[in-house]
Amino acid sequence: MGTARWLTIVGIGEDGWDGLSPAARAAVEHAAVLYGGTRHLGLVPAVAGQERVAWPSPMTDAFPGLLARRGQRVCVLASGDPSWYGVGATLSRLVPAAETMVIPAPSAFSLAAARLGWPLQDCRCLTLHGRPLELVVPHLQPNAKLLVLSWDGTTPATLAALLRARGFGASRLSVLEAMGGPREARLEATADTWSTERVADLNTIALDCVAAADARVLPLAPGLPDDWFDHDGQITKREIRAVTLSFLAPRRGELLWDVGAGSGSIGIEWMLRDPANRAVAVEHHAERIARILANAAAFGVPGLTLARGKAPAALEGLERPDAVFIGGGLTADGVLDACWSALPPGGRLAANAVTLESEAVLIDAHKRFGGELSQIAVSRASAVGGFRGWRPLMPVTLWRVEKPQAEVAWTA
Repeated sequence: MGTARWLTIVGIGEDGWDGLSPAARAAVEHAAVLYGGTRHLGLVPAVAGQERVAWPSPMTDAFPGLLARRGQRVCVLASGDPSWYGVGATLSRLVPAAETMVIPAPSAFSLAAARLGWPLQDCRCLTLHGRPLELVVPHLQPNAKLLVLSWDGTTPATLAALLRARGFGASRLSVLEAMGGPREARLEATADTWSTERVADLNTIALDCVAAADARVLPLAPGLPDDWFDHDGQITKREIRAVTLSFLAPRRGELLWDVGAGSGSIGIEWMLRDPANRAVAVEHHAERIARILANAAAFGVPGLTLARGKAPAALEGLERPDAVFIGGGLTADGVLDACWSALPPGGRLAANAVTLESEAVLIDAHKRFGGELSQIAVSRASAVGGFRGWRPLMPVTLWRVEKPQAEVAWTA
């Protein structure tokens, strides 16, 4: 058969063999080698002469052997829709689509939506399987409907505790166990009244979000309140941060370097613009590093990474960014040039200055590279005795520039 379509990935539900289509059954029966979890392999009948391989832990240890069978009839069993947070998504990065056939079964998301009568297109579908619980935080919006794949049987209880802490205690959790099979069950309660410490490990959570008046809801626009961040004063203020994010112009899946990150506010808000966005916070101060990590978790972007040290040395070896923000260290030798050199053609750089010395660096950079210079002065109302008055913050000079397409490519 050559190498064309040598790998078939079959989605299987809790109804096992009875729920498979004729094409899926034929793929399983005709495979020389069948891969799957021990539970999945037990759902299909034995085939004489067929080799069966149960996934090891970690599953990736089996991939070299699987790929070495290229050209043989190989079948992989996976839960539900293999391409939705499943092994099919992983294998698609290793095996060309022309060599693969995927036969999906209904996903856990589809089954859960069907059980509850929720329009699937109105739901946000997430996974916490092998991932931090905090990833759910940006999706906690009033009246949102979330479908969440659990890590194990403790996930509903830990999620309920997180919801209570963030003012979403009235939200209703419907925990659906082993959908589609004889062991299917459902547990329902609000986060405030949830008392079950552990459910079946194979479960999906349907969450109907209800926000209290004082709930911590992350707005969809940039410029989060300063006091939502743990900081020591080294933070890009809310009004300046919103403008800075607009200058950086985040796009889906892009990587930001947040140089001199302070509290991490710019990198965190960059990542909040889209779940696929990534950021590296460059910081050398130990206490600020701890704050950055805590802030990233609190805002639901625990994937923010740290480059510990001072720029430009700390930039060496980092993945090339799509955009760079310089919030600290502008006057250090080589920082600006290193950031500019790392940018690809079309990459964006934004830098803010509050001191005359750092402003001079931006004025010089504007002469060398072009771009736009702006200065923003913000005043906030505060008490003046028994009255109120305007208290000005330090004016901030902002520089934004996009690297020309004709620039020579950067090498690591």
